[in-house]
Amino acid sequence: MIKILSISGSPVKEASTDIILHRLSEAVIDALGPHETAEMSFVKLNDLKFIPCQACGEAPTPRFCFWDDLNEVYDLLVNECDLLLFGSPVYFDSVSAQAKAFIDRCNCFRPADFENSDPAHDFIKLLKKKRPGAIILVGGENGYYEGARRVIAGFFKWVEVVNEGLITYASPEFRKKGSAADDAELSARIGELGKHLASVLIKKTE
Repeated sequence: MIKILSISGSPVKEASTDIILHRLSEAVIDALGPHETAEMSFVKLNDLKFIPCQACGEAPTPRFCFWDDLNEVYDLLVNECDLLLFGSPVYFDSVSAQAKAFIDRCNCFRPADFENSDPAHDFIKLLKKKRPGAIILVGGENGYYEGARRVIAGFFKWVEVVNEGLITYASPEFRKKGSAADDAELSARIGELGKHLASVLIKKTE
């Protein structure tokens, strides 16, 4: 069973970010065909209650953090994720506050090596298995995506996810939520990325 984890940083219900995440998951599952069965978990960060990273610097093994129920999402990321899809709207040339707060809270996946157990590295790598992933960014017609892409790409590296693709979507009308649902060209790009991600997953299981 291949497990797809989609995480949305959009605060808007039925947002284009969420639509693209769902459709990309479906495209992957369709492209897997008879090769593999798959299921998707969807996390909307805006629906969760969690505090920003407190920079405690500690590693509360076997948990990842002291503070709140975000451990449930950590568990999904560690144990229920063969493919990570991460999406965010672009706010002030970066990810949303919800997405950034979550990413910061994943600092605990590489706690500081205070004991200097490995002189070659300052941080302890708790995750050993690499997984594929993809980035979804939604902005306006004149949106700048590179700042947000760099943030998520850094997060992917931190949690051992290999970026296999990027979808950017420039909404033609900021007053209308969910405009991605009616974009044929976007649907084609989602389908192509879904096929690529499926091929990567199939190769990993061979």
